[in-house]
Amino acid sequence: MPLIQVVIVLVAVGVLLWLVNSYIPMQATIKKILNVVVIIAVVLWLLSVFGILGSLSGIRIGR
Repeated sequence: MPLIQVVIVLVAVGVLLWLVNSYIPMQATIKKILNVVVIIAVVLWLLSVFGILGSLSGIRIGR
């Protein structure tokens, strides 16, 4: 994946997270949990993109 696409995805995720935090009324606890989940997902995705983590296609959730 080209570096410019990675940057575009990171900017898009950041803007979406900012919009959710700014304009959707939620409790502060739920916002913190949402932020942590999104950040963990983005970090795992970045590690996968740069080949540090390996392929995420082998991870199965559920049955």
